[in-house]
Amino acid sequence: MNDSVQDLPQAHGGPAARGRVRAVPEDFRVWELPNWAPDGEGEHLLLLVRKRDANTHWVGGRLAAFAGIPGRDLSYAGMKDRCAVTEQWFSLRMAGRPEPDWDAFALEGVEILERVRHRRKLKRGALRGNRFRLLIRELQGDRGPLEKLLLRVAAHGVPNYFGEQRFGREDDNVAQARALFSGQGPRLDRHKRGLLLSAARSHLFNQLLARRVEAATWDQLLDGDVMVLDGRRACFALTAEDETAAPRLAALEIHPTGPLWGQGESMATGTAGALESAVAAADPELCAGLERAGLDQERRALRLVPSDLSWRFPEPDQLELAFSLPAGAYATVVLRELLVGHGS
Repeated sequence: MNDSVQDLPQAHGGPAARGRVRAVPEDFRVWELPNWAPDGEGEHLLLLVRKRDANTHWVGGRLAAFAGIPGRDLSYAGMKDRCAVTEQWFSLRMAGRPEPDWDAFALEGVEILERVRHRRKLKRGALRGNRFRLLIRELQGDRGPLEKLLLRVAAHGVPNYFGEQRFGREDDNVAQARALFSGQGPRLDRHKRGLLLSAARSHLFNQLLARRVEAATWDQLLDGDVMVLDGRRACFALTAEDETAAPRLAALEIHPTGPLWGQGESMATGTAGALESAVAAADPELCAGLERAGLDQERRALRLVPSDLSWRFPEPDQLELAFSLPAGAYATVVLRELLVGHGS
């Protein structure tokens, strides 16, 4: 099975167009959709930040340094694309420290839009999702087939692969994870180690999902499947007596899931469980390393359905897409089903 996200199988017969993606950062815009409301008081300072062509972790480090707090006292709900214009929240635990003059904070490509107090630390994943607006330039291809494919994606979704951002430059994070698990890699800080563990889990998930895409079962029920409600995290195993599963699956209310590898037994049984075991058996060192790292096994939906998907053609050779995705999903995996992109 191929390692690169670009080589993973597609679900709808392949792209219907070509185009230039992210010619400039403004072509890829992202807005966080929080699942919380600010308290208006507390020891945590929340900053809504717009960043352009900047890494989330790096921006967070600069904010912490300006506030005079250690890096562990800064947090954010999720990483955002670098080559993009994104708006996201950061939280800083001030704990009695005087608040700096944020009007004096100067960092190229970064702007603080809002400041508000909160009682709790902003935790990873504290999002309903993200809203995207993407502009594709130098579009090539017939508009008719492309719009038919857009309608199909809106109605049926796409495989919920982890995007290339998870795997680092030249897809080398998985190789570094293998070195880490073998004891041959260098000592790593907590952030870098976390990135490698996430890449290893994501790789295994993508391999399982790729097999189901090839078998056309990524959006179908398999014997022994574990399901998740759309927009939720709690999973449940199907029973043979459950006659409501198929219509709920067709209505996009529930989705099949795959494992995020770690210690503990998989909830999947039957055909689905056998397939998961086969993927694990094909890469035992990666699975064992994740178990030794102490990660608990979790589940992730195999199907991703963009909500409020809309499109227009502002110029004959341009396509603008707008849609929302749940937390942890990637706009790039929606895009790869639609068109062959080049440039960044």
